[in-house]
Amino acid sequence: MTRTEGEIAGLVLAAGGGRRLGGRPKALLTHRGRPLVEHAVTVLRAAGCERVHVVLGARSAEVRQRAELPGCVLVDNPRWERGMGSSLRAGLDSLAGTGARAALVLLVDQPGVSAEAVARVRAAYRDEGSLVSAAYDGVRGHPVLLGAAHWGGVAESATGDRGARAYLRAHEGSITLVECGDVARAYDIDTEADLGHLE
Repeated sequence: MTRTEGEIAGLVLAAGGGRRLGGRPKALLTHRGRPLVEHAVTVLRAAGCERVHVVLGARSAEVRQRAELPGCVLVDNPRWERGMGSSLRAGLDSLAGTGARAALVLLVDQPGVSAEAVARVRAAYRDEGSLVSAAYDGVRGHPVLLGAAHWGGVAESATGDRGARAYLRAHEGSITLVECGDVARAYDIDTEADLGHLE
């Protein structure tokens, strides 16, 4: 294991209940024959993340039963209905004390984000003060790499469905943008119409 493999942990936010999808948890939507949460973990591992933490919420027992997530740390977020911010806080909290110096955050409902895009963001890591974001035609998107020096501030500002958005906006000048528009598509699976993106 190289130095950065141990320091950069993958963090999948997969707790959403799919309110606009008739209450179908996004983690269990099928993509290429497997649940989306498995796809996200596979992408992170292919990009070089040895340690992967997965935050679960809606129907977490069913996700644990149906998805194959060997070697992952599964984190239950009992407050998942409060939005993505609570899941991000739960995920960062689960990484405290593990030796991880950065969290590479991937959203379960963005299957168009490729391992190559994740690897590009990961490669821009320098130290615990790193803030790195994928960009699509210059516009900031996911995945996002959060150095451990920022975890406290991110957790403090992560409320509702905003996740790290407020913190990143306040630290715009410190973010390294990595263009990924040539190797990934940053759509979300939020509505019934979006299901057409799944294979």
